[in-house]
Amino acid sequence: MDFKDVVRDRYSCKSYDGRKVEQEKLDAILEAGRLAPTAKNLQEQHIYVVQSDDGLAKIDKVTPCRYNAGTCLIVTFDKNNVYTYPGSQRESGVEDATIVATHLMLAAANEGVDSCWLNCIDLEMTHSVFNLPDNEEVLMILDLGYATPGTGPLSNHGKRKPVSETVTYL
Repeated sequence: MDFKDVVRDRYSCKSYDGRKVEQEKLDAILEAGRLAPTAKNLQEQHIYVVQSDDGLAKIDKVTPCRYNAGTCLIVTFDKNNVYTYPGSQRESGVEDATIVATHLMLAAANEGVDSCWLNCIDLEMTHSVFNLPDNEEVLMILDLGYATPGTGPLSNHGKRKPVSETVTYL
């Protein structure tokens, strides 16, 4: 798929048919996350693939927004392995994991897999119910799967501000 089509057509799916993502497609999605750039190439991200009935039930405990997706990815980063920028006012963990998650989301669209970026999650509970290592911070959960028939983007999906309202040349 052409990249312009991927970024234009991808939307946050809110209703899945429950099918799990095929391994070949999942591998391509995960590879895109692996290739995402990170500060100083620290690669502090960790991605947990959740597809089992037990795992999906745990996802349902931490968010009301699984929407019956058959595959979910929990994106975390190692908070002890981040780059501290000069001036010590920021670290790279959140932004690096965000870049990784964006790569995952766009790769899913390229593979014909629908997705939804979930921020509406209980971070502490996610950490606890999945018994994640103490050094890892949860960034988000990415629903993956196939939209139920009739599902599509919100009516305002194609409405975008003109570049002149969002970009300033200095």
